[in-house]
Amino acid sequence: TKLKLDVNLTDSLTYTKLLFNDLGQLLLLIILDVIPIVNLIVAGYLVNIVKQPKDSNQLPPLTNFVDLWIQGLKVTIAAIIFMIIPILLFIPAGSLFFLSGFGFPIVTGVSTFLAIVLMLVGLVLAFFLSIILSMGLVNMIKHDDFGKAFAFGEIMEIIRKIGWSDYILWVVAVFICAVIVAAVGRIPGIIGWLLSTAIAPMFGVFIARSAALTYMEGTESSTSPPASEPIMPTDM
Repeated sequence: TKLKLDVNLTDSLTYTKLLFNDLGQLLLLIILDVIPIVNLIVAGYLVNIVKQPKDSNQLPPLTNFVDLWIQGLKVTIAAIIFMIIPILLFIPAGSLFFLSGFGFPIVTGVSTFLAIVLMLVGLVLAFFLSIILSMGLVNMIKHDDFGKAFAFGEIMEIIRKIGWSDYILWVVAVFICAVIVAAVGRIPGIIGWLLSTAIAPMFGVFIARSAALTYMEGTESSTSPPASEPIMPTDM
């Protein structure tokens, strides 16, 4: 199966537009998304987006907030565990940079060099891990199994069946979309904040749908219909 990026993104955008069919639900998503901890409900809602079948043309209901919150917490914990090594590298590097900014005598040239090395190694690891993170999370959601987020062999096989070049192209496209959305938040004043706040849940739905479609390209290609039994001649 070859990933058709334009079809993927168009379908995801069309699906995201369904949010405007229920403005009350969209407003509730926006409000929930700006409240710390509570916004895990929105993450859980995105989990239900991923669970939707490929031919779905309707959004899941925004109900059972406790269940949505738990699902969102699982995804967040899985993502943190996935990126734990880069995080552990960033913490000492960031601490050394912070101390050097205040002129602490214990921060020498060697310490600064070490901080730079740790930061660069962390960034490289974070980059490569983030490439497979999205498929890992979708794999976990589709199987409803926390451990499936870290089934690296299985995840790599799914990406292989999607096609590495097509998959990397999808990652780049998603990254470009994220940069554009982030740029909206850089608009000065309250207008930029309001726009980015309103766009955030819409962008989440778009990414969740796109990631799910990408994942299904890799899994559907591995399941072909069974060959039909040969018709044996009957004795006359």
